[in-house]
Amino acid sequence: MPVSNTRSARPAAVNPAASTRHGQTTSEPFFGLIDSVIVAAPANFDFNGAISHTDAAAISTWILRDLASGVFDREAVSDDASAAGAFDAALPQLLARARSAVAAASGTHEAERRLKAQMGGEEPFARLPIVLNALRCRSLLVKAQAFGRSVNTMSDEAALVLALQSMPVQDQAVAALLMQAAIGQVTSPSRLITAVIRIAGSATEAAIQRAGFAPLVDALLAHAQNQIPALHQVGAFADIDLTCRAIDRFHRLIRAVHGYVELNRTGRWAMIVGALTKSVSENIEPRLRDVGPDVNKALRRAREGADRFDSDLLLSALSGVYVLATVRDSRDSLALNALFDQTWSQVGQALEFHIERNLEILRQNPGDVATSQRLDAAIKMAELRFNADHAEVLRRAKEAATKH
Repeated sequence: MPVSNTRSARPAAVNPAASTRHGQTTSEPFFGLIDSVIVAAPANFDFNGAISHTDAAAISTWILRDLASGVFDREAVSDDASAAGAFDAALPQLLARARSAVAAASGTHEAERRLKAQMGGEEPFARLPIVLNALRCRSLLVKAQAFGRSVNTMSDEAALVLALQSMPVQDQAVAALLMQAAIGQVTSPSRLITAVIRIAGSATEAAIQRAGFAPLVDALLAHAQNQIPALHQVGAFADIDLTCRAIDRFHRLIRAVHGYVELNRTGRWAMIVGALTKSVSENIEPRLRDVGPDVNKALRRAREGADRFDSDLLLSALSGVYVLATVRDSRDSLALNALFDQTWSQVGQALEFHIERNLEILRQNPGDVATSQRLDAAIKMAELRFNADHAEVLRRAKEAATKH
């Protein structure tokens, strides 16, 4: 069974541009050849199919700096695309050199200590076997991604069962990598779990593990954990679309586990689900608490001085309502029910109050540009908070107000 461990807080991911001994840089570890199994760092849980960007970058730097002489020369190729092809061709020799280096270092404690230092520490060294395995299986990772995409078009569960049964689950190390690569392409992960349960004959953890599909559950959890970095964005330049996609994706992945698998309450998977749910909820909570106040500030007419349309305030409020609507659809996988219910009610009341007030101002002064712009934003928020039909009614009311 693949093992996942809780690891202590780690430094932020290193710069993706890993320096080589020639002073050249690569945009991604290993020129992107195993990107499908690389995840963001830091992460609280390790999985046998997921390689942190920090570890991948450290090992990539070690290979390019210390093992590539006479086999691969980054200066000889002009761009990353060409470099990837040349690196791929050199990999059999590079992997052989890596194995030799590890074997030579295993003889003495001092030699192993030096190799760990060259590689960037204990953690990259510990993950080296998984990285080397991923590099050996690189062509299979591409096929696994294609499999993941094909799952999205399979309407017949029996065909999906047959496809899953063709996965090499007898080799759990390889299966972990292939599942990790495949899940990244699957839009509805719960379909995979229902097919696995059918193969296993039971939804229990033990049955799924006996059937060889523990790596699939681990891959779902690894991808769920990988959504967390997108929730760390703050400030005016935060990508709210990315945030909302991460929340939705987390929900789909976690629901596929806790909604279908009969988890052992004291087991590893249940512990990870609980920890990830807590982490994601804690990241979202401050945003939810700000939605109500932001909506009020954005839609309120200026109390002093000339009234003006504050685009920053309105963008912040609209972004918050987008997050709120996404949480509504994902709440079964979050620990935010009480706060969500409170915020949902407050935002609904605030929108009704401010829309009516701004409509009244517009009826009195149809040429008020700032009020008209605030109403447009408020109606968009109402579409998210209520529904499209309600928003259309409000648009007609605004149009009538401007002709009053």
